Amino acid sequence: MSTSTDKNRVIIFDTTLRDGEQSPGASMNIDEKVRIAELLERMGVDVIEAGFPIASNGDFVSVNEISKRVKGAIVCGLARAHKRDIDRCADALEPASRKRIHTFISTSALHMKYKLQMEPEDVHQAVIDSVSHARRFSDDVEWSPEDGSRTEHDFLCRCVESAIDAGATTINIPDTVGYATPDEFAGLIEMLRNRVPNIDKAIISVHCHNDLGLAVANSLAAVCAGARQVECTVNGLGERAGNAAMEEIVMALRTRPDRLPYTTGVNSEYITKASRLVAGITGVVVQPNKAIVGANAFAHEAGIHQDGMLKHSGTYEIMTPESVGLVKSTLVMGKHSGRHAFRKKLEELGCELGDNAFQEAFHRFKELADKKKEIFDEDLIAIVDDAVGHGENRIKFVSLHVVCGSTGPQQAELTLDIDGEQSTHKATGNGPVDATFNAIGVLFPHQARLQLYQVHAVTGGTDAQAEVTVRLEGNGRIVNGHGADTDTLVASARAYVSALNKLAAKREKTVQTALSA
Repeated sequence: MSTSTDKNRVIIFDTTLRDGEQSPGASMNIDEKVRIAELLERMGVDVIEAGFPIASNGDFVSVNEISKRVKGAIVCGLARAHKRDIDRCADALEPASRKRIHTFISTSALHMKYKLQMEPEDVHQAVIDSVSHARRFSDDVEWSPEDGSRTEHDFLCRCVESAIDAGATTINIPDTVGYATPDEFAGLIEMLRNRVPNIDKAIISVHCHNDLGLAVANSLAAVCAGARQVECTVNGLGERAGNAAMEEIVMALRTRPDRLPYTTGVNSEYITKASRLVAGITGVVVQPNKAIVGANAFAHEAGIHQDGMLKHSGTYEIMTPESVGLVKSTLVMGKHSGRHAFRKKLEELGCELGDNAFQEAFHRFKELADKKKEIFDEDLIAIVDDAVGHGENRIKFVSLHVVCGSTGPQQAELTLDIDGEQSTHKATGNGPVDATFNAIGVLFPHQARLQLYQVHAVTGGTDAQAEVTVRLEGNGRIVNGHGADTDTLVASARAYVSALNKLAAKREKTVQTALSA
C-alpha cells in the first residue's frame, strides 16, 4: 500500500532494532531481532530500521536476515556519510523486496566543530556525495541532519535542498538531544516547508528523543506542521531517556482524530504483544504507569474511579483495553487444563511457539499449576518468555537446593545438564544468589561479568512468580537472560543460565564465521 498518496497518512518508521538497541543493556541477538521485525511487519509498521550494518558483523547479518524475511514493510539500514558505510548498508539490504538507505551527518555548529572537526562547506559537500552514492543502490534514500533542531536555519535549509536535489526522497529532522519544545519544533518544520523550494519532492520525517519528556509531543506537533513520517520505538526504547514511543504516537492519532486528523497503517491490537516481546527480549522493564502499555494503564483502584467505571467505562477510559490487544479471556487455566486448552490460551495472549518451545512451556505450566492455586495471564507470558529457545540450549537447569539464613553459611547445590551430561556442584557465597552463581561458574567455567541482576514479581501475592533478568558481558558482547519461577533463587539460576547460553551461542557463531571466512 502506498504511504504517500493520502495527505493525512502518517508513515510509522520503527527504529527499535537500531536506535532502541543502543539503549544500554538492550542488545539483541539475530533471532530476537528477526522475531521483533516479523511482528512489526504483521502489525503494519511501514518502515523497519533493522540496524547499522557497518557497526558490527552481527548488525550486518541481522539486517541481511531481516531483509530476507520481511516482504511487506520497507527494510532500512543506517549509514554515515561515508562510501564504505553506504556500500556495507547496500550489501546488507540486497535481499530486501523493499529497501531504504538512511544516511546522515551532523549539521549543527557544535557538532561540526567538536565532533566532526569539519568546515560547513565540507559537510555540505558530504551531504551531496553521500546521498548521490546511496541512490546508486536504491531509489528510496533518507537523509538526516544529526542535531537538526540545533542547526542554524540557513545552513539547514541549504543542506536539505541539496539532499533532495541529490535524490533523497525522505528528509528526517532529528531532535537528537531532546532539546526542542513542541511549538519550537513545529516552527522548525514550518520553516523548512516555507523556505526549501523543492521540499514538496520529499516526505518530511521527524526523530525525537525524550530527554525532556517531550518526544511524543514534539513528534505530534511536527505532524500537525506537515511532517508525514514519525520515527519511533516500541516502549520508547532508546539512548539516554529514549525515543518517541510508537504505541503513544499511534494511539494518540487514533484516539484524538478531532484534533489530530491523521491515520497510520498500524493495527493497534498488536501493541501489547509488541511491548511484551521487546521488554522480554531486552530486559528493559516497562514502568507500571507507562502510557498505553504499563501494567496500570487500564487499572482503576480509587473508589471514585471504580464507581464511574462500573456505570460506564468511558468515564475513566479514553480507549479500550481491547484496542491495544488486552483481551479478556474466558479460559481459566489450572492443573487440570490440557494441551489443547493451553495452546488456545496462548493464542488468545498472542503467543506463538514452535513444537519444542510449546512442550517446554506446557511442562513448566503444569509444574506451576501444582504450586500455585490461581494462574494469571502474566504467569503464562513469563513462562513463554522463559521457554523460547530452551530446547536448543547447551546448558539446561535441572535442580537447585539452597541453605540460607541469617547465621550462614549460605550454600547452593546446583545440578545442570551441559551438552547432555548432568553435573552437580555445591558452592558457598555471600548470600544464596551469590552461592548459586558461584556454582554455575564452577559447572560451566566462563569469564563473563555480571552487569545487572533484577527481580520483579509477575503478579501479586506471596505465591507470585519471580521474573529475574540477568545481564552478562563477555568478550565485548552483552546479553540478557530471563528466568521465571515461584522460587526466586530458581528463577535467578534459570536467568543466569539463559544469559550464558546466549553468550555461548554468539561465541559459536563467531567461530563459525571466522572459519568460513
